[in-house]
Amino acid sequence: MEQRLDWALSACARILRPVVRLALSMGVRHPHLEGLLRDLLLEEAQRSWRRQGVAKPNLSQLSVTTGLNRKAVTARVRATVDPLPHTELSAAAKTFTLWLQMVAQDPGLQQLPVTAENKMPSFEAVARMSTRGNVHHRTILDELIRLQMVNEVDGVVELTADGFVPVEDLQSMLAFLGDNGRDHLLAAVANTLDVSPRMLERAVYARGLTLQECEQIHQLVRKRWSALHHELAQEMTQAVARAPQGATGRIRVGIYTYYEDEGTPTPTPHPRSEPNSEHDDTNP
Repeated sequence: MEQRLDWALSACARILRPVVRLALSMGVRHPHLEGLLRDLLLEEAQRSWRRQGVAKPNLSQLSVTTGLNRKAVTARVRATVDPLPHTELSAAAKTFTLWLQMVAQDPGLQQLPVTAENKMPSFEAVARMSTRGNVHHRTILDELIRLQMVNEVDGVVELTADGFVPVEDLQSMLAFLGDNGRDHLLAAVANTLDVSPRMLERAVYARGLTLQECEQIHQLVRKRWSALHHELAQEMTQAVARAPQGATGRIRVGIYTYYEDEGTPTPTPHPRSEPNSEHDDTNP
């Protein structure tokens, strides 16, 4: 049992190291992370008891499961507030993805008029189709322009990016990091705990390359992913259309590449903002 604990802690340390790197670079300090960890421990403990048929676990059950004392449990039995948007709900992302699908089939659709008559292709039509008319096309267009993913000149819109990566919006980038990282780890955790069905979660690794060779492989992966992305997006769109009303399944398919020079120390991140004083060391 002690070995399992050591193994689990070692795995958690590997997973949390990049999280800590992100936290330090954003000015997050120990009390914030400690408060967050306590909230997550309690939320997952409650979820675990519910899976066992206990609709509302009591303080003693939560305390035993998490290792937190009853006073800490009492103070923390509340839902956490998530200030980040959910990436899968973004009208801009849905419209952008549908437009990319159309361009993959007809490169001439790289440019679209904002509006058009006689059912001709237009940005308005793409926005209406992707959001089922729930969001005005001008709102979506303004957001894509803000994110520097499209240009609008004289009533014509042009794609300027090949993927929905809102690098100009820190909040959106953090939301993607959270959602993509969460689902990647959920797949790996489910496989480790032998939860059925087994999820696809694989990686290929090599060491002893030059950074130039790493980048060449990176570009190969990008090229192959671009083709697979269009195929997956089309299949998912059709699956959503076929699904009966009220269907609750969700799926996220992702791919990643990371490389670095192991001979070069990782730079120490600099916080984006400094606390006003030591009195800022309060739990969120």
